Amino acid sequence: MAYEVDYSDLANHVGKEVGVSDWVTVTQERVNQFAEATGDHQWIHVDVERANREMGGPIAHGYLTLSLIPFLGADILRVKGVTRGINYGSNKVRFTNMVRVGKRVRMRQKLVNVEAKAGGLQMTNECTIEIEGEDRPACVAETISVIYGA
Repeated sequence: MAYEVDYSDLANHVGKEVGVSDWVTVTQERVNQFAEATGDHQWIHVDVERANREMGGPIAHGYLTLSLIPFLGADILRVKGVTRGINYGSNKVRFTNMVRVGKRVRMRQKLVNVEAKAGGLQMTNECTIEIEGEDRPACVAETISVIYGA
């Protein structure tokens, strides 16, 4: 269930963990689709036979893991009264562990800052992509978006 907050009250939630997503399995099909979309066909991602032989199995692209943030975050935080939102950027992104194909990942989200920006609110979130059964997360990213209220 999503953490719900009113647009006008968002700043009062800075510093709070706003939620954790459901687990999602990283499949070889998703990795192959990402490789096709980006042109990154490095064997560690797409050559299953070689990756199994040389490194215990294929791994997801780091940027695939990062690209899951909007998908995983869709049901974490709901800001009521928003008419639209845009991705503004990232302050910091670190890939701290590899995601092996077949593993499940989820995202933990913390609201770290809210400030007025361009007629809306600029939100900064710390997004941590966790790997089921692993101590170290796959990715920690500080993302920035701007949302606009009615």
